[in-house]
Formats: sequence, structure tokens, C-alpha cells
Amino acid sequence: MKEKARSRELRILKKWNDEDVFKQSIANREGKPHFVFYEGPPTANGAPHIGHVLGRVIKDFVGRYQTMKGYKVIRKAGWDTHGLPVELGVEKQLGISGKQEIENYGIEAFIKKCKASVFEYEHKWRELTEAIGYWTDLDDPYITLQNPYIESVWNILATIHDKGLLYRGHRVSPYCPDCQTTLSSHEVAQGYEDVKDLSATAKFKLHDSGEYVLAWTTTPWTLPAHVALAVNPDMDYARVQQEDGIYIVALNLVEQVMKGEHTVLSTLKGSELVGQSYTPPFTFVQPEKGNIIVGASFVTDASGTGIVHMAPAHGEDDYRTCRENGISFVSVVNAQGRYTEDVADFAGRFVKDCDLDIVKSLSEKGLLYSKEKYEHSYPFCWRCKSPLLYYAMESWFIETTAVKDQLIANNNTVDWYPGHVREGRFGKFLEDLVDWNISRNRYWGTPLNVWVCESGNHQFAPHSLAELREHAIGDVPEDLELHKPYVDEVKVKCPHCEAVMERTSEVIDVWFDSGSMPFAQYHYPFSDDNKFQQQYPADMICEGIDQTRGWFYSLLAVSTLFTGKAPYKAVMATGHILDENGQKMSKSKGNVIDPWEIINEYGTDAFRWALLADSAPWNSKRFSKGIVGEAKSKVIDTLVNTHAFLTLYAGIDGYNPAEHEFKGSDNKLDRWILSRLHSLIQTVDKGLAVNDFLNAAKAIEAYVDELSNWYIRRSRDRFWGSGLGEDKLSAYGTLTHVLVTLAKVMAPFTPMLAEDIFVNLGGGSSVHLADFPQADASLIDKTLEQDMETARQIVELARNVRNETAIKTRQPLSELIISMDREFQLPDYEAIIKDEINVKNIEVEHSDSGFVDFTLKLNLKVAGKKYGKNVGFLQSFLKGMSPDETRTVVQKGGINVTSPEGEELQITSEELLIDKQAKEGFASASGYGLTIALNTDITPELEQEGWVREVVRAVQDTRKKLDLPIEKRVVLTLDCDNELQAAITAFDAVLRENVLVTDVHFGTESSMERVELGAKSIGIHMA
Repeated sequence: MKEKARSRELRILKKWNDEDVFKQSIANREGKPHFVFYEGPPTANGAPHIGHVLGRVIKDFVGRYQTMKGYKVIRKAGWDTHGLPVELGVEKQLGISGKQEIENYGIEAFIKKCKASVFEYEHKWRELTEAIGYWTDLDDPYITLQNPYIESVWNILATIHDKGLLYRGHRVSPYCPDCQTTLSSHEVAQGYEDVKDLSATAKFKLHDSGEYVLAWTTTPWTLPAHVALAVNPDMDYARVQQEDGIYIVALNLVEQVMKGEHTVLSTLKGSELVGQSYTPPFTFVQPEKGNIIVGASFVTDASGTGIVHMAPAHGEDDYRTCRENGISFVSVVNAQGRYTEDVADFAGRFVKDCDLDIVKSLSEKGLLYSKEKYEHSYPFCWRCKSPLLYYAMESWFIETTAVKDQLIANNNTVDWYPGHVREGRFGKFLEDLVDWNISRNRYWGTPLNVWVCESGNHQFAPHSLAELREHAIGDVPEDLELHKPYVDEVKVKCPHCEAVMERTSEVIDVWFDSGSMPFAQYHYPFSDDNKFQQQYPADMICEGIDQTRGWFYSLLAVSTLFTGKAPYKAVMATGHILDENGQKMSKSKGNVIDPWEIINEYGTDAFRWALLADSAPWNSKRFSKGIVGEAKSKVIDTLVNTHAFLTLYAGIDGYNPAEHEFKGSDNKLDRWILSRLHSLIQTVDKGLAVNDFLNAAKAIEAYVDELSNWYIRRSRDRFWGSGLGEDKLSAYGTLTHVLVTLAKVMAPFTPMLAEDIFVNLGGGSSVHLADFPQADASLIDKTLEQDMETARQIVELARNVRNETAIKTRQPLSELIISMDREFQLPDYEAIIKDEINVKNIEVEHSDSGFVDFTLKLNLKVAGKKYGKNVGFLQSFLKGMSPDETRTVVQKGGINVTSPEGEELQITSEELLIDKQAKEGFASASGYGLTIALNTDITPELEQEGWVREVVRAVQDTRKKLDLPIEKRVVLTLDCDNELQAAITAFDAVLRENVLVTDVHFGTESSMERVELGAKSIGIHMA
């Protein structure tokens, strides 16, 4: 019984573990050039899903392939352990929510819970990682929560601080009121959604004239924090008369903004409005200086009213402009995104929920000009999905804009897969770069290593724990844990003013953690510098396309800031895995596929093949169990069966490849399959050199089909023969060599099956310790490959004809006619073609006229207008032509016809529609530049032979049913009617050529198997 895929794979996994093959594969390349591959750290506080499998399979593929190409590939696993996902998970576990409840619980206790929760799913990640054959060092991973890692991150941050690129400032930043932390620009970019919000055009009454200035906002909730209006001093504005008053709006927007009848009274420049005061719509807070119109160049007439309502707490342009004009800062929203007590009417409510009520309030006060639903793209928290608010908050920033040109230059040195990402998605992000908001007002993360003195004038950023201890007040243990609250207890004496310095309370953006991994994974610069230098920069990294603004960016930013260099030479951005209908997989949709279901049902190799061979890695993949099932059937099972075929007959014959050195073969089929093998190696190696997994896989898939469905089919008789003659040894040697070499080619794709075949056939202790095969040009014969392909194409077309005419392949036919223009040595392939399609004779012609009849019609699109009144006559004439006459017209390329009026009409082939049909007694098919025809007339002799071939099939099926040894010869007793007995007697040689028998008798036996042969029945007994 065949070994199931999962059983085989578990056996191979055990072998790898017992023999430590992964470590051997690295040790074997000692002294060889390094190929550097970085592992993007996953977070182990959630279970891995099918998208993780795709990334890890590709990473494993690259590692295995480059190892086989002679490189030393160190594969260090990593875990991302800090950040909001961990905190939110612990909050849920504890049944608490928000910073206040965390602090009530206790920061130290909370930190310990976070640390304990980080590896909750580590065992599941390990199990799946091993199950999919991903070789990475899980026993010595880098972990972002460990002191050595944090110390390296501190060193980078301190270096950036030394360069004057780490600063503290107020910035209107996107803020999640649920998570209560700011987000960096690349985090914000991951959470945009298209939404419909309520927008309002509000009325602001000028004190001097009583006229109304109109300002439009898509965030009515910011109106209670309003302090000023902004106009563009150089823009034209209009005073517009309506029944209820005069309104001021940008001249170019009058028709767009004004509702109903209106008259433009006059125009004015924005500068004429600057300095005027007005009554605000809400007076919850009275700014010391405010409610005046200011000038600002950022104001345009592209949308809205050309007049902008200013809330400096909630808009970057607003904040800057108000500061420049001395306008008071007002904030009426707390850290939970709720109005403060100052806003009496809405106090305690989440601001985004108040838009409608604020618009209603405007209407009640007579200060609402218009309202409408406005569809736009709005940022949501990528973690918790809450709508983000823009807050002016004190934060720490890295001045990435100062190195923007270097970031772009470094990006231009990187090979991106797909290439368009470099200038497209990633390049555009770099072009629009803003400073990196690095700090987070949270708890579980790398503490920002900046100590600030009481005066606020001096800062100290230690590069290491040792430097911190050197400057600390009092004793600091050498093993101080570098997390809150422990580091917060360390005070430092200010080196400038002798004052006490305390650490700023924030932790850093978790993306800075993961972006520091090229340095921190080796505790650089505090540990082995040589190891770091060998592993920097990466030759390649690979993660999902959504990491263009995540890990891909943070790696580039950290490395550029720290060393000035790009951290990687190439990036592969993989697409998303979708369900079979193209929908994103999610639990709510019920379309999530558990990776373990796939592994247990189809095996890892089929899973990997489906992921690698279905589409280019950077395309989104429509994934289903059916795709994996097809991969198993077409590739994995076919190879398993081919390997089983070889081992079965080699076992019967006692063939041992170690005892028979393979020196090649003169057999045409052997030479062909070897030529195809080395052409395949060229194709695969060329593709994989540029990360083209798809076309390499397609080429392998085609070769596996050729090997099984052509080479093995055509060579079966050679393996069946008795003894170990020269031809059989050539067949065994060729097939063994092919399978061992193919195992090496496929090792990165299907590592477990490749291992099984390679080791079983004597290739060595492990295929993953072997070199990737090199093509031998001397074995490549392109003419032979082309001719064999032609033979296969002829057979395919002939089989199609048999299928269409319902004539079974077991029914012999008398003649095959082939029409072709190419060179083809039929005598070299005649026996193969005859045997494959069961035909007695083959003829080659350079025209199909000998077996095709033609029907002709006038092509009305081309000639209808030309022949006018003669169209009907010509159609009837052409319809009445004989087959010989139509053939002559086609051969000559036209015909002259005399019309009923005596006019000579010259009709060319371009003016005719020519339809081909097989002549009576023939059936034809065309394709690949070939036309073939089978003579479908079946003589009594052909019919008899056909019946005997049906008997052969029935006997073979019965042998299988009885589970007889494949080499056992039997005495065959058949019970059949006289007609079938006569056929078997006449074609006794056909029966004996195809069935292992010592003798054949006719009669009945008590234990006969009865088999239906279409219209006939036969009894079969074997002894």
C-alpha cells in the first residue's frame, strides 16, 4: 500500500531532526560567500494563518536554493514582542480598558503580564514552521524584548540624537483615542477607508458689516475648538446677495456653494478680509486672542468655500498658522477622544459621534448654511479600527525629512519584485515623507532612552546600559531590565547643570524595534562585529506588500539614519491570499482556511507547490483546497508514482544503481528525456536567478508530465523484459539519473518528496546538502526535443479525433495521414506514433487536400459590395461545386465565373470563406501548425483486434483485482462467445505480447471473474 503524503513527510521531518540536516547545510558552506536573508519578525501572541505560510514558504525556498547554489545562508528567526497588540490582548484578558485602568492595576504588574503573554502562541508558530519545512533557527532567535536587543536599539537612537535628528515638539499627529497613542505616518497609511461623513457649511457673522463669511468643514466636531478663519490673501472673493443676507465666498466657488437665487455684488481680495473679527458659532471657550480672519497661502479654491475654519488642536496647517499669527491654542477634547467639561452641551461624548448634533445646533442658531454627506478617505487605527483624530500633542520625532534625499537614493539601489513598487507605492511614500513620530504614550515597548533635566534645557541619550550606569545617581544593577517601570526609576545627574534628569515617559514606535533588527539581532556594536558585517546588508528580504509602509520602510529609515546605507539589496513584496472568489479571508466571512487542514489532507509539498506555482509571488492569489488538490494530483502524486514504478521493477530485477555506473544511453527516448532534463535545468536556474518561481515551476510541471506520460509510457516494455540486458540497464540508469537530478531541481519547491527520492535512489545523505545541478550542454539536442514534441503533438491531435468520433484507442485503425510544413524524420518516430494511437500505417503529406473536402462561400464583408446583384448567383454556384472542384479552387487561389448576363467574374481566395471538413471515411484535427486525419473505416480484421485489446484490458484489471505479483505468469482460462473466441485465436500474439501468460484455454471455471466488454461479456480465470 502506498505511503500517504503526510506519513512520508513526518518521516522526513524526523530524519532532518535526527540528523540535524539544517545545521549541516549551513556548516557545509563554511568559508563560502554569504547570502543574507532577514526574517521579518512576526508577533507570537496570535496564531499563524495561511498568509504567513506563503511568506515563510518563499523565505524557505530562497534559503534552500541559495544554499544549493553554494552560499552560506544563515537563517535566524525573530519575534516581534512589543507594542499595542500585546497591550490590547492583556487588557482584554484582565477585563480592563484604557490607560487609567492600566495604571490602577499597576504598571509593573501589567508589564509582567505583557511579557508572559508574548509567546502564548509560540508553540503553534514552531509547529507550523516545522510542518511546512521552513528551515530557520528557532532555538536562537532574536527577540525584541530582550536587553541586548533593546541596548542595540538604544545605541541607534542615541546616535540619531547625537546627529541632532531626534527632537521633541508639538505636532498635530494622528491619534487613536481608543489605544490612546499617536501613530506614525506609515502606520496611518495602512488604515484608510472610504466613508461618508456629514459635512457642514457654517456662517460666521462679521462684526463690522454684519455680512457672513462661509466656511466648510468635513469635521463638524472640531467647531467647538474653533479660534480663527483663514483666507488666501491673493485669492479673489465675492460678496453674494441672497434674500437673508450677504455672504462672502471664493469667487470661483460661488456657483458651487450658493444655494438658490443669488447676485454677486462685488469682489475683493482675501487680504481685505484679513484682520476682521466675527462671532464664532460656539462660545464654550473664549480664546485670549482669536475669532479673527488670518491669511494663509495653503488655502485654495479647489474645494469647500475658499475659507478655512481653524482648530489648531486638530489640524497641522491650523496649528502652524495660528502660532504664526499669535492666535490662542484651544483644546476641548481629552485623551479618550471625548469633549471636556468646557463643552457643556456635549461633555463626555466621543467627538465623532457628535457631528450630527453639532450640525443641528448650528441650524437652531441660524448659523448653518448647508449640510451634505461627503464621501472621502478617512484614516482608522490599523490595530483597533477606531477612527483617528488629529491632536496637537507633545511627541518625539526623528527628522527623517533631513535624510529624505538619501532615503530615495538608497531605495534606487534596491531591486524590487515587482519592479514598479520602487518608484510606485514605495517611491511615492518616500516623496511625501514627513518626520517620524517615534514616541508612544504607552507602556509595553522599548523605552525612549532620553533623560531630560528639570529645567528642560538639557537632554542625555545613553548609547548603552553601561553609559547610563556611569551617569546615574546611585547604584544601577548590571542586569537592570530595560523596560518600564524599571528604567523610569533611574535618575541621572545633568552633565551641564548638575540638575536631576528623569527619563521621558514614552516608549518607542514598535516599527523602530523591527527596523533595527539588522543591528540588534547580533547586539551590534556590543558583540561580534565580524558576524554583523557578514550579515549586513541583506541580499534579499520578503514580506507582504502591506509592509511597504511598515517593515520595508522602517528597515530603510533606521539603516539610513544610522549608517547612511540601504539595509537590503532586493525586496520581494508578496501579494495577499484571497479565497477562491477573490475575497479577502476573514473569520467573519467564514472563508478562512486553516493551514493544518491543507497539510493533513494534501501534504506540505502539495501546499508549497500550490503557493509557488499558481501565480507570481507578488500577485494576489485566489486560494482554495482545489488548487492544492490539483497540485498534489498533477505533480506530487505523479512523481511519487514514477518513483514507485522505478523501485518496483528495480526490486524485481535486483537492480542497484551503485553497482552500475550510468554513462549515458544511445536509446532515443533516453537521449530525449536527458536532453529535456538539462534544458529544464537551464530554464529553472535562469528563472530562479531573478526570483521567477512561477515559470520555473511551470517548466518543472511540464517535465514531470513528459516523464510520466511519455517517457515511462513509451519505455514500459524495456522495464518489463526479462534479465538485465544493456537496454534495460540504460533505461534503469536513465530513469534513476533523471529522478535524482530532478529531486535536486525540485528540492527548494518540494523539499520532503525531493529528499525521499534523492536518498532512496542513492543520491546521498540529503538532497539539501547537494549542489543545485548544472546543465550539461553536450546532452541538449534541440532538434531531438523538437521532433519528439512534434510526435507528441501528432499523438495528441489523433487522440482528440478518437475522442470526438468515440473510437476507443484500443480499436486499431488502418491509416493516419499527417500534413505539415516543418522538417520531421517520421521513420525515427513512426513506431512510437503507431503504438500510441494504435494505427497500422502513417503517411506524411505537405498538403491536407488528400483527406479534406472544402465548402466555399462568398465573403460578403469583403466582396458583397463588389458583386452586388451577382451575390445570390455566386453563392448558389459555389454551393453546387463538387469536392474535386472546390479543391482545385483552393489550390489555384481563385476561380473565374461567368454571370447569367455573360460577365466574367474573377473571384480570389481572399473573397471566399473556405471551410474544411474531413473527407468521407476520415476524421481530422488541426493544431500546432499540423493537420492530421484518421481513416475511421473499421474492417472486420481491425474490429477483431480491437476486441482482443479489450480482452487484454479486462485481464490486466483482473490481475490487479486479484493482487497478483507483477512478474507472475498465469494460465488463462476465458469463457466467451464464438465471435470473441475467433478474434482471440486470430490475434493470439497481441494477447501474449501484453499479458504475462504461460497458456490460454477456452472454457468455464467455478470461480471466474465476469467482465463486461461493451456489448459482450467474458469470464476470466487465472491459475
